Amino acid sequence: MNFAYSESMEKIKTSQNSFGVIGGGAWGTALATLLASQGHDTLLWAYETTCSNDINSNHMNSTYLDGAVLSKSLRATSDLADLSGRDIILCVVPAQHTRGILKQFRPYSRAGQAVVLCSKGIETGTLSLMTDVLLAELPDVIPAVLSGPSFAIDVAKGLPTAVTLACADPDQADKLAHLLSAPTFRPYTSTDLIGAEIGGAIKNVLAIACGIVLGMGLGRSAHAALIARGFAEMTRLGEAMGANPATLTGLCGLGDLVLTCSSQQSRNMSCGFALGEGENLEDFLKSRNVVVEGVGSAPAVLELACQYNVDMPICTSVAGIVAGTIDAKTAVLNLLNRPLKAEQGE
Repeated sequence: MNFAYSESMEKIKTSQNSFGVIGGGAWGTALATLLASQGHDTLLWAYETTCSNDINSNHMNSTYLDGAVLSKSLRATSDLADLSGRDIILCVVPAQHTRGILKQFRPYSRAGQAVVLCSKGIETGTLSLMTDVLLAELPDVIPAVLSGPSFAIDVAKGLPTAVTLACADPDQADKLAHLLSAPTFRPYTSTDLIGAEIGGAIKNVLAIACGIVLGMGLGRSAHAALIARGFAEMTRLGEAMGANPATLTGLCGLGDLVLTCSSQQSRNMSCGFALGEGENLEDFLKSRNVVVEGVGSAPAVLELACQYNVDMPICTSVAGIVAGTIDAKTAVLNLLNRPLKAEQGE
């Protein structure tokens, strides 16, 4: 993996490009400080004034990204109107809240503005991907998707990270990738928006399943099997929805799946681990100051699987656990007792 800068990257970065980042959670803050540290004029919108004040006064976001020292040039606000006129917008709002925030941002957006979607999920009720939500609310913008194996704290600390940057226009994808790149942050471009979104959404659901298995003490062998069979489920649904299978073997699919399913630093996996240990889902969510995207996406993934007639037993089990219609132990036993079949082509 080559993180070296090229001369073309530097030329693009010297041009004047202002960024607005919508979302003051861990990931939004990490991306905002990354951009600011590269010399970009960056303004972060945070819903909580405590977060925006903390960033402006202390160069920290102790609420959502404790332990990271932010760029001193990063500025924050809690007024969306302040993002008016920004060249490029990064939308880093939890998936189930994205539509509402985009509606509020509509008066301050403009035609031809690039909006990079950085949240991973499927909207419940409508079954919409985030690009569909974006174009429904801001039909004249240029949609892009940033997805891949990336813990916010790693990016904020400048640890090496590689992601996928997807945009239907390859020239726009290349421009955005160069602007978002840093010595330790490398975006690989793609034109497959669906693949980038499906990989990011489904891996969160699968991470809950992996956490449950480890929380129940079922061992690393079962954990590895879930990752492999979960990837097969992700690929089947992705292909049915029009994604390029090659996209899902890359950073935004397999790469993100491996990271999210392998560490309790992942909020989705830690949620599953707690469920595997017997903790109540509602109690877990109330006790953590985080959004577990897989909980919201699980029922939507199940509906999509039914709509496209795709067999997704692991995601189906997670959806049942989240809905409270089945307990974790019974769900695991049901998976283990499924009929034997060939691994490939099924």
